[in-house]
Amino acid sequence: MTRPWEDDDQRSAYVRDLVHQIPSECVRGTPAGHPTPRSTIPRVIVRFWHDLQDIPSDVCECLDSWNVLKNEGFDLVLFGDGAARRFIVRTFGPLFSRAYDLCHHPAMRCDYFRLCYILAHGGCYIDADDVYQGSSCEPLFCDARLKIQPLCYDAATGNMVSPDIFLRQRKSSQGWTFYVNNNPLVAPAGHPMLNLALQRATRLLIRGGQRLDIQSTTGPGNLTACLVRHAIARRQLPRELDFSILDNWEALALSRWPLSYRSDERNWRFAGGPSAFT
Repeated sequence: MTRPWEDDDQRSAYVRDLVHQIPSECVRGTPAGHPTPRSTIPRVIVRFWHDLQDIPSDVCECLDSWNVLKNEGFDLVLFGDGAARRFIVRTFGPLFSRAYDLCHHPAMRCDYFRLCYILAHGGCYIDADDVYQGSSCEPLFCDARLKIQPLCYDAATGNMVSPDIFLRQRKSSQGWTFYVNNNPLVAPAGHPMLNLALQRATRLLIRGGQRLDIQSTTGPGNLTACLVRHAIARRQLPRELDFSILDNWEALALSRWPLSYRSDERNWRFAGGPSAFT
């Protein structure tokens, strides 16, 4: 059986087609003739830092930038390693806590935890190094669709392609890899795509053991594979796609560079392991 979601080129091409579509199925608004699904996404913003007793001051500044949203009725929660593991044991059981323990880097545990939390409770996961830019968060919670950010990497230059080029101008080029980020991760509880992503990550961790590649096992690579699989299944039924592609995330949040932790072993890019995704 052909599984395009597990093939690098086919997966990238499918994501490219998704983000280049006229917004008739999944992008930027409600398709004509279809009612907007009522929002069931809790107004909770979830973050993670592995050691809550040792958060770098520059990361604290990033975290604190979101505090203004408390005045708008949002709950902000921050998990560390211990609380995250207890949540997974209590909510999903020993198989999933074992998979969490097999995550060899804080970033990998963060990837795994966000899947568990948003699948179980819903809400909005945002990375600890994102800085709030002041735009309204309301569109993230306006309906019941999963919402994710598209990305594009140019292998020829070794740089990310600007969203304005690949998303708004809908350009493409040979050597560009299209995929989706796992930050932010916004969804109602029980979204089937997140269930696929958690099950796939758990299966890879349990079977593969130590030192698996972070990106493709628990990170954006895992989420992209499951998004493509989910979208193909929805279209075959056929059903309307139940997710939205965010086209303006940079207006709401920006990842701060540089940060002190990026130069040491806390940076997942230094963790090693064979990469199946860019």
